Amino acid sequence: MSCADEVLAAAVELSDEMDRLTFAPPVAFTYNPLNYARAGHEAYIRRFATTPKQTLYLGMNPGPFGMAQTGVPFGEIPAVTLWMGITAAIAQPPSTHPKRPVQGFSCPRSEVSGRRLWGLFEELYGSAESFFSQAYVANYCPLIWMSESGANLPPTQLPRAQAAQIDAACRRHLVRLIRILQPSLLIGVGAYALQQMQAAAAEIPERSFTIGSILHPSPASPVSNKCWPAKPREQILSLLSQAHLPLPPNA
Repeated sequence: MSCADEVLAAAVELSDEMDRLTFAPPVAFTYNPLNYARAGHEAYIRRFATTPKQTLYLGMNPGPFGMAQTGVPFGEIPAVTLWMGITAAIAQPPSTHPKRPVQGFSCPRSEVSGRRLWGLFEELYGSAESFFSQAYVANYCPLIWMSESGANLPPTQLPRAQAAQIDAACRRHLVRLIRILQPSLLIGVGAYALQQMQAAAAEIPERSFTIGSILHPSPASPVSNKCWPAKPREQILSLLSQAHLPLPPNA
């Protein structure tokens, strides 16, 4: 089985596990892009998960105008279509909130976090091929939740019992992804993702990793709004140096 086939099989298994879960209030709607946007996610895997990687970046869960629309982590549509060269037909979740429609690659909204993150990688590496020859980006959890009002509910706002069942499946998947891609540098995009990287690495005691984090690109973060992209650029270069990995061509 090829590297991409292994990553895809792991994603399908995680998607199936997520579809078997049920959620109580405050969750009113749950979207699983690994299911209805599988064509986009599979295109991403088959294009960019073909070889082992030196670095794995990890986000928390999909954004409403990014992966929820495209199936690609931090999937800002211009970055996915123009930089990565990916387009796909996107289906619909079983139930959608009227304020959070799934319009696929026709969505007119910008995923600011994705625009910032992929824009930084383009600045550092130039082409998508250059970036993905060394690195890969995944999300810890593939689900996005909304309240009755349509507000996003991050995993940290779920009841403890629900969060525990999500963690069990998502951590197994993350450990599996690390074993497949064989990175030596694990980078969490934000503090939550860093904690998940640390927990997953602890389950792979035969390997040693350099583990760190970069500033989350969310526009809800005043620090990110003030310090992007200078701060995460500095963090990435520092972590690559600590891991004794090559610096990007435009460092």
